[in-house]
Amino acid sequence: MGKKESILFLINPKSGVSRKKQIPQMVEKYIDHNRYDVDVCYTQYAGHAYELAKDAVARAVDVVVAVGGDGTVNEVGRALVHSETALAVIPCGSGNGFARHLGIPVDTKRSIAFINKAEPMFVDYGKINGHPFFCSCGMGFDAIVSNDFANSSNRGVFNYIKQSLVDWVTYKPETYYVETDYVKQKVKAFVIACGNASQYGNNAYITPFASMRDGLITVSLLSPFNAFEVPLMATYLFTHTFNECSRMTTVAAPWVRIRREKPGPVHYDGEPCLMDKELFVEMISNGIKVMAVPGWDGTCVPVPLYRQFYEMFTGSLLDISQIEIGNK
Repeated sequence: MGKKESILFLINPKSGVSRKKQIPQMVEKYIDHNRYDVDVCYTQYAGHAYELAKDAVARAVDVVVAVGGDGTVNEVGRALVHSETALAVIPCGSGNGFARHLGIPVDTKRSIAFINKAEPMFVDYGKINGHPFFCSCGMGFDAIVSNDFANSSNRGVFNYIKQSLVDWVTYKPETYYVETDYVKQKVKAFVIACGNASQYGNNAYITPFASMRDGLITVSLLSPFNAFEVPLMATYLFTHTFNECSRMTTVAAPWVRIRREKPGPVHYDGEPCLMDKELFVEMISNGIKVMAVPGWDGTCVPVPLYRQFYEMFTGSLLDISQIEIGNK
């Protein structure tokens, strides 16, 4: 038997309690102990996951597991870029776009089984004005909603939809100047999404054919549309068919420069922030090692609609249980 691989699970005990409190026991029960020497650490404050992951790189730990959503993946991933330590995920967030793109099950037992069978491989990651992202970044309506949702006390996909409806009433699309290495254009856009992965999360495929292994950013430019077209846009979004939408233009390039009318919100990996009116997005090829299915080509396999509705429903019930536990 060869030498075991070292694996570190990073858990934030203060978020998603009802989903995370059993994870150490489940890891002990279901991880392949013939393959891995296991360690579990709990984060204690904002930024602690980054520090622990950075220390793991210094100690040559083989795999660090981000137990959380895309924000946790971003914090851990930033510490692992350009190292030999691989990133794995147990998805416990509200969207889990990064994990879903890799085909990692949202069920904890099955996500541990995924880690048991996965192999490390290098994939791409992006930067927006120097800030790393691993799933997607963007501006426009989705950034406004992300910003407002982050400042709300409610969580879950249904509350996100509610916030989207509220913002729809007042949102006015901006004009953008978009430049790549072969395209220059002026566009009025409802959303500009730059994807390393195919989706925002919750199987909302905004850049459906993005790949994490092609060295390119997939940029989706969605033109403004009216209220009567909302059901059609939602259908495109959740059925992996936005490339068929007449209001969507897609380009793929190693970098894109975007200039807008004024500074404002953007998001990267679902985390909102304010940035200048000029934005530079670039793809870093083979910049981070992740645990993936052997031979994976970097693209995603879309989830059927019936499965999406099941996950939305069960996820909403889970959010309710977390609120009840927190109030006891």
